[in-house]
Amino acid sequence: IEKDYVIGWVLAGIYNHPDIRDAWVFKGGTCLKKCFFETYRFSEDLDFTLRDPAHLDEEFLSRVLAEVADWVYQNAGINVPAEELRVEVYTNQAGITGGQARVYFRNPLQHTRNSPGRIKVDLTMHEVLVREPVHREVLHPYSDRPAEGIHALTYDFPEVFAEKTRALAERTRPRDLYDVINLYRRPEAQAARDDIRAVLAEKCAFKKINVPKLGDLLPFRDDVSATWVQMLNHQLPQLLSFETFWDELPNFFSWLEVKLEIRATAPVGGREGEVPIYASQALRGLPSVPSGVMGRIRFAAANRLLVDLDYETLGGRQSTRLVEPYSLRQSLDGNVLFYAIRDDSGQVRAYRVDHIRGATVTNRTFIPRHTIELTMTGPQAVQPVSQGSGGFGGAHSYSRARPVSPRTTTRIRSYVPRQTGPTYVYECSYCHRKFRRKKQNSRLNKHKDKSGWDCPGRTGWVVDIIW
Repeated sequence: IEKDYVIGWVLAGIYNHPDIRDAWVFKGGTCLKKCFFETYRFSEDLDFTLRDPAHLDEEFLSRVLAEVADWVYQNAGINVPAEELRVEVYTNQAGITGGQARVYFRNPLQHTRNSPGRIKVDLTMHEVLVREPVHREVLHPYSDRPAEGIHALTYDFPEVFAEKTRALAERTRPRDLYDVINLYRRPEAQAARDDIRAVLAEKCAFKKINVPKLGDLLPFRDDVSATWVQMLNHQLPQLLSFETFWDELPNFFSWLEVKLEIRATAPVGGREGEVPIYASQALRGLPSVPSGVMGRIRFAAANRLLVDLDYETLGGRQSTRLVEPYSLRQSLDGNVLFYAIRDDSGQVRAYRVDHIRGATVTNRTFIPRHTIELTMTGPQAVQPVSQGSGGFGGAHSYSRARPVSPRTTTRIRSYVPRQTGPTYVYECSYCHRKFRRKKQNSRLNKHKDKSGWDCPGRTGWVVDIIW
């Protein structure tokens, strides 16, 4: 969680820097997690394709990343020491030039640790951008999310899917297998198949390899199986069976080669007028859920795993039931409903989210009978509703909606053009945080202390002058 939080602010710093915001295209597993699917496996590296070859220069990278580090500190209070940045530009045995940086950070949760956290940044020019990159909002589900959000320039969905498929053919690692099958199961993939095929063909041609087929991967089965646990166990809240993914490869390649059509399924039934909820951010201010519960339910839905749901009825009786997870919706009366199918009876049930007391992801898989809306990316705002009445089935009833609480937001500052002359370093007299100024002025703006809390200090003194 700590690293995921810092990654969000580092991305904010990168895409608020005027020199790189339109030249660094975000891609890879962390892009999928932060910009497409919040239920995705955890990934901790930042991968970018550079559009300007001049950026693969150690002096340039050291400067802009130091400025990003300072921006993150000024806007979020996360200590990213510029002097600890490590930047390298290299040429591998194939003659391909790339770059790599290690960004170290010290955060409030690290007060008991001796070593700082680390985020690796991989930069490459040896990729072909087939489709125009898109701007997407970064998923930052924390209370200091900027009012205008955090955004990044990324591969679009067909390109990131094609890139993962090419990686599966070239590397055949456990995470590549997980990524390809996970994306193949997403509803977005069905409408994008033709685009995915076209992009994959161009990417393979650029790399001078054949478009992958099932037979190309079969010799690597034992290697992938042997490293499945080691490479994925720390990235998933529940490790899934290797066979569940490997055994779906024949269907995936048949689908990719247009030899198999996926039967479309209808959304799970509900009342007319209910609004699907795709993003967890839309749940803020609505009926509370125990910490992490909806995240576990979303993960189970994305990976087709049954959930043991702990639920309290309106009469106060609590029980556990095994369910297939499908969707979240807001009712006309303002309640948030979790739609699922009971494993024992096969019947559709709607559970009020504020009555869910817990959820355990099992290792039992299911074949979806309806569209799994919990995995879809379409943003959908949840509208506050003031009143309502009536009942529906036996799993929930409608009541007056709770008021939506205002969310704490942060407004981010932009970069200031570099100037000549001395820079005055002021230290806050209260929290001892340092600020750089081009003018002598002891009055400090509102800021956060080194622990991320609002500091009451508003004055400081000069502790250094940089020429």
